Amino acid sequence: MKFGKEFEAQMVQEWQEAYVDYSNLKSILKDILRFKQLNNVPSPMAATIKGKLKRNASLYRAFSGLTSRFRPESTLNNNEDEVILVSAVQGRDGEGDYQTMFLRSNEEGAEHELVFFRRLDDEFNKVIKFYKKNVAEVIVEADELSKQMNALIALRIKVDNPVIGENDVVNLVPNGFSSNSSSIDHPTNGGNQAWSMMNVIQEEKKKEDNDGINGGEGNKKEGFKAAPLEVLDHVKINVEVGTPLSTLKAVIKSSKSNLSFSRKELRTAEEKITRAIVEFYRKLRLLKSYCFLNQLAFSKIMKKYDKITSRNASKAYLQMVDKSYFGSSDEVTALMERVEDTYAKHFANGNRRKGMKKLRPQAKRERHRITFLYGLFSGCSIALIVAIIVNLHARALLNSVERDQYMVNIFPLYSLFGYVALHMLMYAGNTYFWKRYRINFPFIFGFKQGTELGYRQLLLLTSGLSLLTLAAVISHLDIEIDPRTQTFRTLTELIPLFLLILVVSIAFCPFNNIYRSSRFFLIRCAFRCVCAPLYKVTLPDFFLADQLTSQVQAFRSLEFYLCYYVWGNFRERSNKCEDSEVYRVFYIVVAIVPYWLRFIQCLRRLLEEKDAAHGVNGLKYLSTIAAVALRTIYQFQKQKTTAWLVLAAATSGMATIFNTYWDIVIDWGLLRRKSSNPWLRDKLVLAHKVVYFLAMALNCVLRLVWMQQVLGIQTVLFLHGTALTAVVASLEIIRRGIWNFFRAFKSVPLPFCYDHNGDNSM
Repeated sequence: MKFGKEFEAQMVQEWQEAYVDYSNLKSILKDILRFKQLNNVPSPMAATIKGKLKRNASLYRAFSGLTSRFRPESTLNNNEDEVILVSAVQGRDGEGDYQTMFLRSNEEGAEHELVFFRRLDDEFNKVIKFYKKNVAEVIVEADELSKQMNALIALRIKVDNPVIGENDVVNLVPNGFSSNSSSIDHPTNGGNQAWSMMNVIQEEKKKEDNDGINGGEGNKKEGFKAAPLEVLDHVKINVEVGTPLSTLKAVIKSSKSNLSFSRKELRTAEEKITRAIVEFYRKLRLLKSYCFLNQLAFSKIMKKYDKITSRNASKAYLQMVDKSYFGSSDEVTALMERVEDTYAKHFANGNRRKGMKKLRPQAKRERHRITFLYGLFSGCSIALIVAIIVNLHARALLNSVERDQYMVNIFPLYSLFGYVALHMLMYAGNTYFWKRYRINFPFIFGFKQGTELGYRQLLLLTSGLSLLTLAAVISHLDIEIDPRTQTFRTLTELIPLFLLILVVSIAFCPFNNIYRSSRFFLIRCAFRCVCAPLYKVTLPDFFLADQLTSQVQAFRSLEFYLCYYVWGNFRERSNKCEDSEVYRVFYIVVAIVPYWLRFIQCLRRLLEEKDAAHGVNGLKYLSTIAAVALRTIYQFQKQKTTAWLVLAAATSGMATIFNTYWDIVIDWGLLRRKSSNPWLRDKLVLAHKVVYFLAMALNCVLRLVWMQQVLGIQTVLFLHGTALTAVVASLEIIRRGIWNFFRAFKSVPLPFCYDHNGDNSM
């Protein structure tokens, strides 16, 4: 593989614009090569092309101010072997910019080489600034993790309540180092400071070895002080409330200001810090890879330059790269080593190999069996779709009197599985793009390491569910056609119910098959969503609740199952559900339940975090509840009144505007006029900005689709009203899938929260 393609494949997509533009530099070198080749071919065409290349280079040089880079010819007398001079020029902001002076500017065709070095300098300065900025950020994060580790070790000691003797020393960070992030002047201070950033409490049993060989002054830990257990007086532990009973106790006892020093809190704190350290180490690895790849790119491009121009400029330039902060700094390497030592000591019982397996998890081995099975299931599903279409035409069901009866009674039963399969398909697409653009979704959602489902596993489940559903549909139709099976009419009508029981049984199956850990993780999150007021709201909880708001029609299909098979005459394929007042009430209730769960979650977070944004978010869901309720009431009216139409349209319009604004501005962080990317957010995962604008436009369009029910658009061409409802519900699921990709963000939950005094005490 050529280096250019390999370079692009290993890029961190989120940092794509910060990498050296290797392809652009390579294209400039191609211009230089063409100029030299044409210089040896005296022909009218060559002269024309050569003149064009000269004019382009002159224009670029004039535009970029390259005339200041010309070296007087007299300076070459004592430097005949020199090609370039590289120096750092101090800028107004105190930052040094590297500039390359080309010493062969009097030669023919030098304009192209001047363009090359000017562009090369721009790329190198861009890379250095980005690298310095990110190193400074990780040093601040390391400082925060140091304080978190200090509190964790103190909590461990407090929970275990050990007896510390005179020979037992608990070591903290070296004296003279302030752990406040404000003490960090600049990341260029060297690797020693970065090493100190990740120093944590180290528990040493003895100052001397038992055999006495390394005893004496040489074995003493100089510059260390005993661990201040009073640090626990200045922190508050951020752990989720474990049970509804503990929540009620917390409400009765007002707020929880002090730690209870329980082992449960200790385990929760250890889990959170473990995930934070793993994610921090992952960021360090990406930063180190960024440094290595760009250094390699500069080396490759300079060697190409030497080869094309027959010069020897790469040596001087690469020496400058090595001596610059970009090539000589070791903060990231020192931090990585410190993290490895810390993790092995405090989370792997000193087993470094075990710790490294956790810090550097191996990529999951892709099984060909999974790929084969989801390909097989997908192919069979497509074949069944074709068979169903042929079956419908054979029976002329679309034009028969049985059409309405089938669409009203049978179609809603099977559409439930279609909604679920579509949502799983969208989530599979999300995981594929999250992985491609290096969004660490297992960490974001808190999946246990190695148990998360990749897009192949999700496609396998999706295609399997689709195959089961379509097989049930074709069986239903075939049994009706065959006159020999007319006596099994009751059994035929029970096929959708059997399918539902099968799917639910697989979901709740206690045996360790069909991804049990992921199934139970989903069930736990669903249970916590239902019991939202009694549990602390975590990211997986409110993310799942948001998904449920796009499955309103699926909940209504479940309600229809109950009505059809309990109160309806399923043997005769008929029901009078919509004539029942109870059914109508529950038809509204099941639709607003997902929004109500999100509203309760927002209230819980508002009370805990004291952030007004959660209150505003709760109002958003209240507006949606009002819109759904009024729209459904209007839908059930036999004689549509103007007053109810105005109310339904007004509330739906307000909810649509509110939700659309919140999606784009708050959840996606877009439409920021003063952003570094105008009207987008500062950090973009995707390199093509047009994708964000298209996503915003598509979100607005899909948000407006649900207005069709309010405006009375119940038929589109040949679509039955029930089918149109299914189409609208499917579009909402697609919108949610797009929302998921842009909503995913990196959040590192830490267990300890320091107050002001706590910070000063460290």
